Amino acid sequence: MKCYKFKALLRNENWLVPAYVGVDDTGLINYLSDKPFPDGTAIEFVNGFALPGFQNAHSHAFQYAMAGMAEIHRPGSNDDFWSWREAMYNCALRINPDQLEAIAAMLYAEMLRNGYTHVAEFHYLHHDERGKPYLNLAETGERLVAAAMTAGIRITLVPVFYQRSNFGQAPNDRQRRFISGTPDEYFQLLDDSATVVTGKPHASLGFGVHSLRAVDHQDILTTFQQGPATIPFHLHAAEQLKEVEDCVGFLKMRPVEWLLENLPLDKRCHLVHCTHMNEEEVIRLANTRSNVVLCPGTEGNLGDGIFPFSQYIKSGGGWSIGTDSHISLNPLEDLRWLDYAQRLTKHKRNTFDNGASNLVQSCLRSGRMAMTNSPAWMFFEIGKSFDAVVYDAESPLLLRTALEHVLSTLVFTADSSLISGTIVNGKWIIRNQRHYLHDEIKQKFLLAIRSITA
Repeated sequence: MKCYKFKALLRNENWLVPAYVGVDDTGLINYLSDKPFPDGTAIEFVNGFALPGFQNAHSHAFQYAMAGMAEIHRPGSNDDFWSWREAMYNCALRINPDQLEAIAAMLYAEMLRNGYTHVAEFHYLHHDERGKPYLNLAETGERLVAAAMTAGIRITLVPVFYQRSNFGQAPNDRQRRFISGTPDEYFQLLDDSATVVTGKPHASLGFGVHSLRAVDHQDILTTFQQGPATIPFHLHAAEQLKEVEDCVGFLKMRPVEWLLENLPLDKRCHLVHCTHMNEEEVIRLANTRSNVVLCPGTEGNLGDGIFPFSQYIKSGGGWSIGTDSHISLNPLEDLRWLDYAQRLTKHKRNTFDNGASNLVQSCLRSGRMAMTNSPAWMFFEIGKSFDAVVYDAESPLLLRTALEHVLSTLVFTADSSLISGTIVNGKWIIRNQRHYLHDEIKQKFLLAIRSITA
């Protein structure tokens, strides 16, 4: 048994102080108490605050190859989501499976360094550079699962159905790597993806469609109705104003309105962005007990807009966070900006109750649902894997902070430099800001990037 002692460990609303954690050889917690181990076992003391590892509920791993590379805005240019999308297409057309695996491993190592221990990979880079299916239909999905294994992060692979370029329009050639023509083609891909995660303790499966604009509405209904009933369902919705306008023009309804009217949304559904909803949609969506996945870093970077967060929270809506295009990877920064965007629009500091505690509690609960449909109410439990991010109690602001202010100090002041390390399955993956395979992963990443740019 591996034994740890932490200054404190977060157990939902309360801290365990001090916290003694025993982990068996398989990474499961078999001792959890504020009392020392009864048998005098050797203990590793960690002077830090242990939080559950964060869940990254929305990732497009290949886009990490272009993070920060689409930010030069020429005088007189009109750069927006749609022009950024063209740069993303160019990136997608250059990456082979070996390069994808190297890019994803580096990304996942950086997620771990920032405190994420589980990622939902919203995956649509399915085919080869010509748009032809690989002999193994799930070739690229298998590479993502392998990259997660290398990095030491848990992954929920979410292969998504992508069929069209816009409402009622055929796919364009730049999307050729994404496309499944029919629900049957998508379900074959999903079946092969299920084989990829089978027998791999770090991997699980979700499913979904890219968006209302990217799949025929009848095929969305078929996919939802005939798809697996016990795994998470993910979907982009209402990210852009133009998307809302196009949806109204084609389906005579707004995107979230159409979903509410046509799908039996429930707690296994995770709608990404939902930036542009009216008041009725906010209340109705919250009442379905489905969850929204918010990606503040990407939504801000792309100029999407501001999600009606305070209204959604007051309506009882569930939500998680994701890094999407990976322009930023710090979960605390995303939580901070969720709150700050509301403060800026409401001109108040208390836009919802219990600030930092509410942010952390809520995103962790719905984040777990986005991965496996299991909220696991207690953050740390006997018999569950020990996955944690540990913040340095010796940092100046935490040294002077009373326990009741630790979460708010972290959420509103901290960056990743305060992380002592990240533990997955009872083992340190990150120590002192460094992945245990950092040099190997970084070298393969740089070789992949140089090959792509060449």
